[in-house]
Amino acid sequence: MKISEIRELSTPDLIERIDTEKTMLVRMKLNHAITPLDNPQKMKEVKLTISRLLTELRSRELNEKSKI
Repeated sequence: MKISEIRELSTPDLIERIDTEKTMLVRMKLNHAITPLDNPQKMKEVKLTISRLLTELRSRELNEKSKI
């Protein structure tokens, strides 16, 4: 997911997407422990997506505090 796509999301959608991505990462880890994934690089991509989402969420929080 690109940064431009992340910035277009509303805050509730952003939080929902974070939960979805974290759940997907846990499932991928469990599946990889049982049977190796075809593309283990996918786990790294999911981690990066989660960090991008969290970064955007944090920047929104800081922007709201600075406006007050």
